[in-house]
Amino acid sequence: MPELPEVEVVRRGLADHVIDRKIAEVLVAHPRAVRRHVAGGADFAARLAGRTITGARRRGKYLWLDLDGGAPGGVDAGSAFGPPGDAVLAHLGMSGQMLVADSSRPDEKHLRIRVRFADDGPELRFVDQRTFGGLSVHPLVPAAGGGLLPEPVAHIARDPMDPAFDLDAAVAGIRRRRTGLKRALLDQTVVSGIGNIYADEGLWRARLHWARPTESLTRKQGREVLAAATEVMAEALAAGGTSFDALYVNVNGASGYFDRALAVYGQADRPCPRCGTPVRRDAFMNRSSFSCPRCQPKPRNPHS
Repeated sequence: MPELPEVEVVRRGLADHVIDRKIAEVLVAHPRAVRRHVAGGADFAARLAGRTITGARRRGKYLWLDLDGGAPGGVDAGSAFGPPGDAVLAHLGMSGQMLVADSSRPDEKHLRIRVRFADDGPELRFVDQRTFGGLSVHPLVPAAGGGLLPEPVAHIARDPMDPAFDLDAAVAGIRRRRTGLKRALLDQTVVSGIGNIYADEGLWRARLHWARPTESLTRKQGREVLAAATEVMAEALAAGGTSFDALYVNVNGASGYFDRALAVYGQADRPCPRCGTPVRRDAFMNRSSFSCPRCQPKPRNPHS
């Protein structure tokens, strides 16, 4: 799944190319791409036709486009704020791509939704090889962390790169979870945007084991691990995100290259960049956790 830096790369591209443009027509090429829009593909297309995109916003790993009156609540660029309206929520899933393409460019093999604009400029295409992602229209509602968000993601906490992020509140929330530290970092209702990759990298930088009980975490350690995760995500964003294959791309179809700088994630049996000890891989929530056994010693009473 794409994490905060990858989603922010896409959001910035959309902000540059689709804000203040009026939608002329929407074509749904695959019904699964709008399955989260319960009224169906025809209603989805009708809800968008004639509307103007007023903002491209994100909270954590969730991305949406404001329609005719979006409002503040997530990381934003160029929005014309007004009364609460509704928005197109994008679920990128495992392979979803939001691409901006000239209408003369041949269709991608896995094109699912096409958005044409009234100015006859470049169109917006949703491409999804595995069809786990999709687009849907939802009202903007008050969110748990403040501001207005699309209704399905209104419970999502702010992320560390949000200007309104409350570091002390997030640390307190992690320490209250009474679980393993990595599980708490992945809980999007406590702090959003941190996924498997950047949790492992942040934990390595903070020298903390992924199974460290949150109730034993000091406030200082909580601040350090969130600062480390934020630092690594900022570096990944500067590199265009982390792309392990051609599925994670920006709106122009280009891949990020932060995977070349990963210290432990995906580096099993390779030397730790800090101490040279072989990186360890452990099973974790049907996925994997990567850590250095020397830099990140396992706690005596870990949470799995």
